[in-house]
Amino acid sequence: MGDGDAVEIDGGIMEGGGQILRVSTALSCLLRKPLRVKNIRAGRSQPGLRPQHLSGLEMVRHLCDGQLEGGKIGSTEITFIPGKIKGGTHVADTKTAGSVCLLMQVAMPCVLFADSPSELRLKGGTNAEMAPQIDYTVMVFKPIVEKFNLTLDCEIKRRGYYPKGGGEVIVRISPIKQLSTVNLTDRGTVTKIHGRAFVAGALPIKLAKDMSSAAVRCIRKEFRDLYVNIQAVQELENEAFGSGSGIIIVAETSTGCLLAGSSLGKRGKSSDKVGIEAAEMLLGNLRHGGAVDDYLQDQLIIFMALANGVSRVKTGPITLHTQTAIHFAEQLTKAKFTVTKSEDEESSKDAYIIECQGTGMLNANL
Repeated sequence: MGDGDAVEIDGGIMEGGGQILRVSTALSCLLRKPLRVKNIRAGRSQPGLRPQHLSGLEMVRHLCDGQLEGGKIGSTEITFIPGKIKGGTHVADTKTAGSVCLLMQVAMPCVLFADSPSELRLKGGTNAEMAPQIDYTVMVFKPIVEKFNLTLDCEIKRRGYYPKGGGEVIVRISPIKQLSTVNLTDRGTVTKIHGRAFVAGALPIKLAKDMSSAAVRCIRKEFRDLYVNIQAVQELENEAFGSGSGIIIVAETSTGCLLAGSSLGKRGKSSDKVGIEAAEMLLGNLRHGGAVDDYLQDQLIIFMALANGVSRVKTGPITLHTQTAIHFAEQLTKAKFTVTKSEDEESSKDAYIIECQGTGMLNANL
């Protein structure tokens, strides 16, 4: 492989997980820069590529006719040589409960710069631990990322849970010429809080109702006058594989910001605890005064790096995931990020502004 000029990435530093792989592979594909990543997931209990990372890499390799070396389960070093990004149908199947949302994170930035519309068929877990739930992706990530001047359509064919997976999501994306910048610095006031508590498979609807009422009680302590609507849902049998439960709660603000809290049920964890956990996560995200929540921070970095001009986002404390995304976005692109403490009065002492001078990447395929 002619990879003499490959960008070398240390996958073991900072957050040290799959995210380094997702950010650097997507940017390598977009910039057509060969990439070598070593020490992949060095800090994890099972280092190296897991099924979801490998299926994400394979999908990116496929969507740009690239070459991949070291692409096997457990591998701690890969070399990737990207080709030209093409539209069409791209399939990734983790064959586990590996998150479809994380598959989407690696492929979506790439196909925005394809030559024609794309359909990503993503199979695995839709509501899995250690990853955004698909409901978060649809209710929070999608409307906010569309502010960069793109549109996505996300169809949940079937939900899948730990440990079996078996879920499927279809994401349709049209290519764009260039990403616009965003300015997400004015949180505004909370105007409504809504959400869904779900059970699937063999679990009784009572669990969802208990999660919902525990969450509502918790939120009411801080937002007495706001109508809080968290629906309890039993997923339809043909639209879910296996058993699972969980909750997502979203706050909408007067300026169009969306912040969330979520939690998943598991054996031995009471429904009340699941509901309260999600409610407290939401309230924590609302207290710091940021315009995005702690889980959206790092997901926006790659788009800020590629956008045409200066983007600004007000956040709570900067997460390690976000610091990591910034580090690798700067290493691979010419984007320049600065993080400063937010000085305005109404935000708490924990608010920060992430500013990025984006590279204004143009779609050469259009």
